[in-house]
Amino acid sequence: MSEEKVQSKVDPFGRTYGTGRRKESVARVWIKPGNGKIEINGRRMTDYFSRSVLQTLVLQPFSIAERLGRYDVICTVRGGGLSGQAGAVRHGISRALVDYEPDLRSVLKAAGMMTRDSRTVERKKYGLMKARRSFQFSKR
Repeated sequence: MSEEKVQSKVDPFGRTYGTGRRKESVARVWIKPGNGKIEINGRRMTDYFSRSVLQTLVLQPFSIAERLGRYDVICTVRGGGLSGQAGAVRHGISRALVDYEPDLRSVLKAAGMMTRDSRTVERKKYGLMKARRSFQFSKR
């Protein structure tokens, strides 16, 4: 079996695209070579994700691949809360990064960046307060 080198999928504007998903959130991510500017829904990442934990989560793919500050990110994200949106952006950046540099796939896959975190909120059941929480029992 012959090994073929995987080609990068760069569009005419010099960008690659990745879709990221987490909980109810969907992120559409474009990356291109630049100086590390990250824009989410038209706002800077530090303005959109004010919690440092979420900012770290978004930057994880770049730090694992040792590419911090080399790519500009433009992203639109919809649905869910901030935590799910940060996870979706992280997933989208990972996928776009692999499209730009296919050699990074093994590094990001080993770190778990390429896998979509499929955990979602469990649905509410009939006769219960929440998905599993029952009403308080009273003997009298």
